[in-house]
Formats: sequence, structure tokens, C-alpha cells
Amino acid sequence: MRRIANVNRRARLLGPVAGLLAVALAATACGSSSNTNSNNGEAGVNVGKPQAGGSLTVLEDSGFAGGFASGLDPATNTTGGANLPQMQSIFGGLFLLEADDNGENAKIVPNQAENYSFSDGGKTMTIKLRPGIKFSDGTPMDAKTVVWNMLRDSKSPCSCAPTWQLAKKDPIVAKDNLTVVIHMAQPNGALISNFPISNINWIASKTAFEKMGAAKFKVAPVGAGPFTVVSDQLSSELVLKKNPNYFKSGQPYLDNLTFKSIGGDQPAYQALEAGQADAYEGMSTVPLINQAQKNSKFTITLGPPTSPYVVQLNTMKAPFNNIKAREAIYYATDFSAISKGLFKEDLPVSGSFAGPGGLFYHKSVPGYRNYDLAKAKQLVKELGGLTINLGTTNIYTANQVMTALQTQWEKAGIKVKTNSLQLTGVIQAFTGGNWQAMLQTAGAWDPAAGVGVAFRFASTSPFTGVKDPKLDNLFAQAGATTDSTKRDELYQQAAKYISDKAYAPFGFAFSPANVAAKGVHGPGLTTPIPALAVNTQVLWDEVWREQ
Repeated sequence: MRRIANVNRRARLLGPVAGLLAVALAATACGSSSNTNSNNGEAGVNVGKPQAGGSLTVLEDSGFAGGFASGLDPATNTTGGANLPQMQSIFGGLFLLEADDNGENAKIVPNQAENYSFSDGGKTMTIKLRPGIKFSDGTPMDAKTVVWNMLRDSKSPCSCAPTWQLAKKDPIVAKDNLTVVIHMAQPNGALISNFPISNINWIASKTAFEKMGAAKFKVAPVGAGPFTVVSDQLSSELVLKKNPNYFKSGQPYLDNLTFKSIGGDQPAYQALEAGQADAYEGMSTVPLINQAQKNSKFTITLGPPTSPYVVQLNTMKAPFNNIKAREAIYYATDFSAISKGLFKEDLPVSGSFAGPGGLFYHKSVPGYRNYDLAKAKQLVKELGGLTINLGTTNIYTANQVMTALQTQWEKAGIKVKTNSLQLTGVIQAFTGGNWQAMLQTAGAWDPAAGVGVAFRFASTSPFTGVKDPKLDNLFAQAGATTDSTKRDELYQQAAKYISDKAYAPFGFAFSPANVAAKGVHGPGLTTPIPALAVNTQVLWDEVWREQ
């Protein structure tokens, strides 16, 4: 694993683009961990000791990570799960997901936390903070401030808020100046996996919040991360500078870091070509990725895929409250053909919510309904016809996949209307219940973390199409146990149950592609780290550029 003083970075870059990238509430394109041929990256090369200084401009798609209209206060940012780059840069994090330079052996490691432990059968988590950490305003990051943040963040409208069940009495307390104790109503074996993708990981200065007020704080938040806010134009440009109070000696390496929102892959690539930016996170347009891989100016990095495509079906309203309609979609869907047709690859369709780069992955699910056009046609006939609306996020590759699904389904006699939505539109459709089918992603590095399986299938989630107490119970048991073998067994049971009920057909797993100018280096940016949910977590305090 990386240590604070680790200075050697290598990149094993995955080969020809072999999959699809998705956004947290939609889907788009990218790579497969089954392909490990090197491309034009840094594979096997010791890039040397990090150099201090310099500036970096990073582009973020305005439809996903580049959109933060509600600001960057962890408790009020409604798109925090998408805004990992900005949040990690400003706040750092109690815990981070790190991996070897080849993307393997990923683990959650303490960052601003020094260590953690579980007790009381997994119902109590104790976090010990690193001593001496200060916010960029000079005030201490102590246990009382962490407790204030966690209690406030738990009530956040963000999908990145924790889904824990806290004890009614003294749920989160400061045992002493550096010790935080979380008391839960039931064991939570996946709690540590949730931290890097949850707003409780991003600790804000209580003093600064009370001094500035909520309106100003969300635009210029104060954290203890590697950078501080210089200026913030919401959903447009975030300008940061090096935090002089950062707790890691000699870091961050960069003097300045700027995030700019841009309207998609094509303008991002053009800006990179023109030297107007130094990196772009989450490229999803396969022809552009292929083009970038051949361009000696860039390093292309595809992380181990963790989240597969899924066609979510709203089983709470017609037509998908009828299992025959759901079965018709299963039999009419051929993700393998889509992979071959659009991307010249045959990626494995696991039939579940786990990807090969994450935990609890299995290649197949017993009894899964595979593509069978004749059966699909027969079911549509029995239903007296089937007309549906299919939506996804308005991103190039997502639209390609949606069009391919439309073509397949229409061959089965299904009438399909498609709709491309911005991220906010997708959220509104789900929360308002005004949808029938959505091309999405499901799962995460840990199925119980972030935009994990419960996010898409639990009864309590606003982004689900399923209300099933038995499935809820399987998720609850899997998330509660601290025994990884038992968790694996329970997730296999859940995957089979979803399949048996025909709740949602799954596709192939993918990961986003990051593009960086040559001479720029950093974990997650130019070396692979499994995606927590969609985009890779870049460790911005370790990013550097050759001077």
C-alpha cells in the first residue's frame, strides 16, 4: 500500500478500450480488467521522485463531476457522490481507497484518521484521529468537530449521506479530543467501505461555517484537505491553492489546482490537445479514447471496473409490475451483442451488481434469463403488446447503448421511447417516481458502499424500482456481518433473487478513463485505483507534474 512518503509510481494501463463508462445515475463507457495490454502509458516505468510546484487544470464533465450547483458544503451538496475530485481536494478525508500501482490489492486506509476498530459485535466503531491536524483556517480538527460534522451530514439530502442505523442514545460521541465513537443500532460490516464515498468522510471547519454562514460556506468551504478555495463559480470553475496547514509534510506537490466544467468528451479532448488543460476525468467516448491512446501527448488510465450496467425497471407501476413484462426485457436484451457491435469486444455479462474490480464478484448467476428473442416475442404477444419509456443520462456512449437496446427490444415487438436526461433530470425522475426503465449502473467497490446495490434496489432508496422486504433483508444481513465469507454468500443469494424475480437485467462492468498530459503523474490519475462508484478516487495531494 502507499505510504505518505512513497514517491515511486508506476502505471499499468489497460489496453484497447473494452467496455463502457457510466455516471452514478446513468451510464456511459470504458474499460475492462480482463484486458491488460499496455498502451501509451507509464507501464513498468519508474517516473522518479515527485517534484514540488506547478499548477494543474483538470476538466470535469458538466453532466457529472463538473456539476455542483448546490455548492460544496458536505451537508448540503446534493451531488457530493459525483464531486469526489472537488471534495477530496478541499476536505481530504478521514479514510481513502488506495491500491498498488497496478490497481490490485485495493484497501480502505486511514488518512486523517490514524486508526479505527470495531467492538460490541460490530455495532460500535471507534475512530482515532491523527494528532495535530488543522483546518486551513488554523483551527484544530478535533473529535467534537468531527461529531458535529457527522451528525449534520447524516441529515443531508445528498445521496452520499450515510445510510447507517444509529443507536438512539449517544449515537456519535467524542470520547476525548482525538477519539470519535459511533454507536449503531445493529452491526455494520460495510461501514468502513462507505467512508470514502460518503459525506461523513469530509470534515469541515465548524468555526468557519459559523463565522461565514451557510450561504457563503457552500461556495468557499473550509476543510483540512490539501488545497484551499481561491474562487468558486458553481458548476463552472473551482480554483484552489496549496494548503499551508496540510498535515502531510511536503504535500501537496502542486501549488495550484483548478477544476473546470466542460460540456462533454469532445470539447474536453480539444482543450487538452490545445494545451488549455492538463487532465480530464471520466472520458466515455470510445473513439476519442482510442484516439487519445495513440496520441503521444497523453497518458490514458482505465481503472479496474466495479459497477456493471443495469436496466432498472420500475416494478411499482405498469407495465413492470407484471413479471411477464420484466421477463420480456430480459429475453430481449443482449449486452454481449452490444459490446461486440459498439466496442468490438465481448465482455462477460455477470448477471449481478458486482464487477471484476470490486468485492464479491462472480462471473455468473444460476438461472439467469439470457437473450432469447423467441421467448421475448412470445411474452410480448401474451401481454397484448408492450410500450415503454427508456431513459439515461445525456452522454455520448450512454445514448449509443440506449439506442442499441431500443433496436434489440423493438425486434421483440416492444415499442420504445427513449429520453436523454441531464443528471438533475435523472434524479428528478427517480424521486418523483415518473419513470419506467432507466439505463443505470449498480454496485460499487463494496456493494454496500456509495452507489451500491441497495442504492438501486433497497425499498428505502429513492432511486429504486423495487420494494421487496425479502431483498431488503438480504442486503441488511450482508451489510451487517463482519464475516467476509458470509457477506459473499448473502450477496450471491441477493443476486439470484433479483434474477429469479426478473427485477433488472445486468450488463457488463466498466470503469472510467482518465486522460492526463505527459509529465503529469498521480495515483488514480495515471495509475489505476478501482472506482468507488463511477469515477476513480484521485489522491490529489500526491499528484505532481514534471517541472
